[in-house]
Amino acid sequence: MDAAENDADIKILNLPPDAHRTINALQRASDIVLQKSTREGFGLTVTEALWKGRPVIGGNTGGITLQVYNYYTGFLVNTPEGAGLRIRYLLENRAKMREMGENGRRLVLESFLLTRHLQEYLTLMAAVRSGFKERIELS
Repeated sequence: MDAAENDADIKILNLPPDAHRTINALQRASDIVLQKSTREGFGLTVTEALWKGRPVIGGNTGGITLQVYNYYTGFLVNTPEGAGLRIRYLLENRAKMREMGENGRRLVLESFLLTRHLQEYLTLMAAVRSGFKERIELS
């Protein structure tokens, strides 16, 4: 299938690091977000994309692997060819793309938001104050 046969318009745009509003708008308008780094800490670009319900295709490195769960919130890839194959797969499987986006949003909600951390701190403080000596389960 050549580019003329595919409905998807793929555009690449280089932006300065302070283009937050533009990046936000692009992520919201995108079907898939690609973060193909070869070295990466805990990248907020990935978290932001997942929060917006977009599957992420990311480099299999560093902090990206803490957020992109292969076949669940997106795909981890090692090569540009692998990224291309995963992009094509998702564009041809829209239901899977939506499912991964929903999974990604849920992952961010349950794992990376301040409210989750606050709940853990409050639970810990309550347990220490009450002298609770058993395992604490958050629900």
